[in-house]
Amino acid sequence: MVLGCLSLAVGAAGIVLPVLPSTIFFILAAGCFARSSPRLERKILDHPTVGPPVRAWREHGAIPVNAKIYAITGMTVGFGLFYWSLAPTAVLTVLVGGSMVVCAIFVLTRPNGPRRAKIPDGAPKPGSAPNDP
Repeated sequence: MVLGCLSLAVGAAGIVLPVLPSTIFFILAAGCFARSSPRLERKILDHPTVGPPVRAWREHGAIPVNAKIYAITGMTVGFGLFYWSLAPTAVLTVLVGGSMVVCAIFVLTRPNGPRRAKIPDGAPKPGSAPNDP
């Protein structure tokens, strides 16, 4: 329960802080709450903004394309700031850069998410009444 609450707090901070990821912490929080508080787990899964990427990860191991773009961009900017502000040694540069490359490969090799079935032209859209224009 404590780890779930901490993860939830970090995830919430990640929403407003541009360099801090948020979804991974919501995934971790939902996992922690699955055992300690199913009610809080359900709140995360049903949340209109946070829920879809958490469910996509759980059900398909998927990361949406826009999240991949943000993740890779964040890693690139983070590495640039690290390199520019600290002037690290060659060994530290390779360690940090190598770690980010491994993380980027992981992110890029995940599925993009479940594909939606194409609705044929003229067919009613799901949830619409048959006579809706």
